[in-house]
Amino acid sequence: MAKVNIPSFKLNNGMEIPAVGYGTWLGLDEKMEFKIQDAPKLVEALSYAIDIGYRHIDTAHLYRVEPEIGQVVKKKIAQGVVKRDDLFIATKVWHHYHREADVETSLRASLKRLDMDYVDLVLMHWPMSISQDGVDEKIDYLETYRGLEAVLKKGLTKAIGVSNFNLEQMKRLLANCNVVPATNQIEVNLNLGQKELVEYCQSKGVLVVGFTTFGSMVPSRATPDSPEPKIDNPTMVSIAKKHGKAVTQVALRYLYQREIATIPKSLSKNRVLENASIFDFELDKEDIAQIAKFDNGYRTDIPSFWQDYSNYPFEKIANPIQGIPLSLRKWKNGANLDID
Repeated sequence: MAKVNIPSFKLNNGMEIPAVGYGTWLGLDEKMEFKIQDAPKLVEALSYAIDIGYRHIDTAHLYRVEPEIGQVVKKKIAQGVVKRDDLFIATKVWHHYHREADVETSLRASLKRLDMDYVDLVLMHWPMSISQDGVDEKIDYLETYRGLEAVLKKGLTKAIGVSNFNLEQMKRLLANCNVVPATNQIEVNLNLGQKELVEYCQSKGVLVVGFTTFGSMVPSRATPDSPEPKIDNPTMVSIAKKHGKAVTQVALRYLYQREIATIPKSLSKNRVLENASIFDFELDKEDIAQIAKFDNGYRTDIPSFWQDYSNYPFEKIANPIQGIPLSLRKWKNGANLDID
């Protein structure tokens, strides 16, 4: 079996986080319903990922699959493939739990589903606070962050951070927190470089973890109006051929050289292996200059149904989607959607 050797970045608390992790968001279908039918494929792909050397697993309460992740991890520990201390496991608090005391409630529920005593990192998933009924609760994310600081102090997690925070929100958070967040997990890819936000976080010792790292490059995410590069873009193909790599590997390597960790998700074993096989080549200055030209601020993930809620972090668009999908408001966890 092929193996990968994934280097780590150091967090501001001294912990190390593998530079490439395994993302576990299965996504929504065209009806905005969760793709729980893919849970068995996720279990198989995650098991393979751990077998070949992945040690960073990214999940969330929203993803519904914490029970499956816990089962895979327990099995791999029992098989002697890994010890718990070898793994870096991150989860997230959804915006139904933004009151300070509710953060602990949320994390303890995640730990129960994962069947673990602690996680390595817990994030505030979004800066907004929205009830299951879609009501804007207008809870200050600084209060929510105090809840994260409290669970850190109790040892339920080894590090805390945020996700989907924009530049102004990061500045306000850092001016008012007791513990500097270890990470800010954001969409970042070749179209959405987020240079100012990334550089600010890095200047303050906050690691950027990128999601949607292929943007609209891959066919499943491309739309008629999405910009280049697509998977067959001549510039990207040329750079990939030069290094004997795939275009997606070039994209991940570009982010790694920007000192950004990534959490690509794939249910294909070949892609799981490919995504972590980016540490045996280096993009040169010419490659980087060509790739940087694709940065045009285009955002692939736009949850516009939230844009009128307090603390929504992105630019508002005309004609937003009306109504929050039920799948983002109420759910149960696990492959049978029967676990609280």
